[in-house]
Amino acid sequence: MATDNSATLALLIDGDNASPKIVVGLMAEIANYGIASVKRIYGDWTGPNLKGWKECLLEHSIQPIQQFAYTTGKNATDGAMIIDAMDLLYTGRFSGFCIVSSDSDFARLAARIREQGVTVYGFGERKTPRPFITACDKFVYFDVLSAPVEEIEEAAVADRQKPTEVKPAAAKPVPRKAGLDKAARAMLTKAVIATADEDGRANLSQVGGHLAKQAPDFDARNYGFPRLSDLVRASGLVDVERAADNPKAILVRLKKTSAGNPK
Repeated sequence: MATDNSATLALLIDGDNASPKIVVGLMAEIANYGIASVKRIYGDWTGPNLKGWKECLLEHSIQPIQQFAYTTGKNATDGAMIIDAMDLLYTGRFSGFCIVSSDSDFARLAARIREQGVTVYGFGERKTPRPFITACDKFVYFDVLSAPVEEIEEAAVADRQKPTEVKPAAAKPVPRKAGLDKAARAMLTKAVIATADEDGRANLSQVGGHLAKQAPDFDARNYGFPRLSDLVRASGLVDVERAADNPKAILVRLKKTSAGNPK
């Protein structure tokens, strides 16, 4: 799916269903899609469970919205988010909404926003119910957002804790990439076939857009690769080349052993 990083976005965070640990990665990810001119987080700020968020709100200019719990066992935060989202939608100012939650209650909201022709980016945990994931145009898991930041922090801590004497370093095993499962390989094959020209070549950006339509949570990072181009090269399903008239464009073509018979 092609993205416009100058698009105007609204960021709505369910504070009860998100950790402040993801905020740095979240803001970096959203910058790939556009500019979040509205940034709000919802919850009951009189309770202790949102204490961690309070320390990073000013730094990232996120506006806290107070919502008291009307009764035990009922989440009033969801209702407040939905009402505000619809109010913002009706202004017609936004080309995309970023909904941060792992709650299935937002599935209908995401679907309604898309009915208006507005893009929906979802962010949540791996346990997020499928209806919410498929209601979004794109869905990104929290662990994908926080992993790079955590690796940098761990490396910095390890560096500070190194002893002064120099010791031979043990060989560090190279992290293994998670292989594509059968379903993912089938989706990749179908996406290439659907977007290929008469010569069998498909533009990788169009392949990525078709994959997003099949599964909003299809992301190369879920399989250990930073970019889709790295994933398709490692898949062994396609031959990769650069377009003659545009060296920046990447073209892929299914290998003869892969076409029509994905393993």
